Amino acid sequence: MTNIRIRKAEGTWTVRSGGAVLGETANALELSEGDLDPVIYFPRDDIAMAFLDRTSKTTHCPHKGDASYFSIANKSSVTENAAWSYEDPKEDVAEIKGHLAFVLSDSVKVEQV
Repeated sequence: MTNIRIRKAEGTWTVRSGGAVLGETANALELSEGDLDPVIYFPRDDIAMAFLDRTSKTTHCPHKGDASYFSIANKSSVTENAAWSYEDPKEDVAEIKGHLAFVLSDSVKVEQV
């Protein structure tokens, strides 16, 4: 099995899209998986879910489960499949349930503040 480690992310994290702040949290989780860059997961309660629209895209990870995707819609643009969430993650990564992670791009930034 891939070595997955989940820990509380230090400090406060924000996610922005198109200049708008979608969320800020001091309760982010950092998921490290093998040699991949760590991914910051935001509690859903700390994200402005009104900007996110669920899409039909899903992916499967043998270690985490099935991911659902969301597009971000703001005044200036729509970023397709820009966020994902494991609605029913595998037991080993149960902490990420109720959290969202974001696909980093020119229009989506995740930063520690």
